[in-house]
Amino acid sequence: MVQTKAQCVIFDCDGTLVDSERLCCQALCDTFHQFGAKLTVEEAASHFEGGKLADILSATKKRLGVNVSLDKLEPIYRQHLDQLFEEQLEPMDGVFETLDFLKRAGIEYCVASNGPSDKIQKSLELTGLLPFFNGKIFSAFDTNSWKPEPDLILYSAMNMGFRLEDCVYVDDTPKGLEAGVRAGVKTIHLVGLNDKSHELDLPKIRSLRELETVF
Repeated sequence: MVQTKAQCVIFDCDGTLVDSERLCCQALCDTFHQFGAKLTVEEAASHFEGGKLADILSATKKRLGVNVSLDKLEPIYRQHLDQLFEEQLEPMDGVFETLDFLKRAGIEYCVASNGPSDKIQKSLELTGLLPFFNGKIFSAFDTNSWKPEPDLILYSAMNMGFRLEDCVYVDDTPKGLEAGVRAGVKTIHLVGLNDKSHELDLPKIRSLRELETVF
């Protein structure tokens, strides 16, 4: 067995387990294009920091000067995203090898995401990951608290039956990383689309295959 101090890895979902961040940005563009706003995927990505969808939509409509209610924007966004996911969603590079490593090492793992449970499950199903995470899916909607608040990370660790010091949290967004740090767990930055500067001094990896090197 591989020797490591970590006993449980808590993964974010979007941009960490599934390669979805660019699709999320595309859905954001498609949504606001319906209301005459100009937004490129690159511009959306430059502002994308994770967090609650309502906050992302609110910030975007304010930045673009679009006067449309969130009640109208959110279902349109989710419809665009569902279609993009069905057509293009892929697992992150190295994810299956990483899960195999964790299994061989006797390390538990779960997923903790700001998205609704049904969205998380659908993303995992489309990418072939759902069988690995059955019974180990935790949503911010379960806690009514979204990253960067730490509650979801604390809730996940508790439900998995591990102390915080025995857990590792992996995320790709500034708000997600902040949640891990505030929860008091070792937090690892998976560098990807959201390689934004932040003040957190954290270990960085550029592929999930590198995860075993930072325990």
